[in-house]
Amino acid sequence: MEQPSPPASLPKYLAEGLPKQDTETLHEIRNYVEALIEYRDQSVDTDELPEAAEPVDESDSAGIGTVVKEKVTCGDDSCKCASGNPADMHGPYLYRYYRENGTMKSEYIGKPGGE
Repeated sequence: MEQPSPPASLPKYLAEGLPKQDTETLHEIRNYVEALIEYRDQSVDTDELPEAAEPVDESDSAGIGTVVKEKVTCGDDSCKCASGNPADMHGPYLYRYYRENGTMKSEYIGKPGGE
């Protein structure tokens, strides 16, 4: 069997360095990578979410993180949403909160299906 080719997206230092490792080290690397992926895919704790964010059971194609329904401001100081009053805010919209490189991030998903 021929040694597999690395994916084109793999950084050069990894593509050159990984084949030089012994089998035990490669197993340790695999375990570390799996644990890192699991950490990044985990849900975000509710107490870490913005106060107005309401977790929902809906999932989206990515299936990672925590999906919430949230009302937002648009950033225009002349808009009524700038008051911060939930009745004046835009939405609700769905956002996914997730971790990337140890930092919590959010991503707009769209309008809730039933609204």
